[in-house]
Amino acid sequence: MPKITLVYFDFDGSRGEAARLAMHIAGIPFEDRRIPRNDWPKHRDSAPFQVLPFLEVDGKPLAESNTINRYVGKLAGLYPKDDWNAARVDEVMDAIETITTKIGATFALEGEAKQKAREALAAGSIPRYAQQIEARLKEGGGEWFVENRLTVADLKCFLWVRWLKSGALDHIPADVVDRSAPLLAKHLERVRNYPKIAAYYAARKK
Repeated sequence: MPKITLVYFDFDGSRGEAARLAMHIAGIPFEDRRIPRNDWPKHRDSAPFQVLPFLEVDGKPLAESNTINRYVGKLAGLYPKDDWNAARVDEVMDAIETITTKIGATFALEGEAKQKAREALAAGSIPRYAQQIEARLKEGGGEWFVENRLTVADLKCFLWVRWLKSGALDHIPADVVDRSAPLLAKHLERVRNYPKIAAYYAARKK
């Protein structure tokens, strides 16, 4: 097993969290290097592509969150060997990355411009993406996206839906997923209650 360091911000969510969870589930030893947001400017130029998260694998950098998820997913046994199922996992992760980027762009806005942009997303792109991702879940059997088991696509979806339902995004109703894609809301609870995930977050609260 290579020596792995995951470098990401010091909070339990967003783009770096799926890889953290995958390695925890599989019992893969890694250094969880958490950077306080206020310290990010002094680290930016040393990060690949000036973004987080990134991995160091035996001292070599690897960037881009879904690339990291695929690599870690393979190490953890949470990524399919079948080419079609692997492509379906990639599709879900990339779709979530796209809509997350659309939402993320609103953080640079202020006041009425931010409100209008988020209300438009809540009425259009967010439910549309949620419904199409839900359709992939149905195709996979309704509980997991592929192979009737947890994969990194389920982890990525769990984190996205949890973010939307958290109420942290003003002008985006916390029930937008419940109303537009109720199976994804049930999927959130299924992943949240996955024994090793539940144990991980219980330990983080101590």
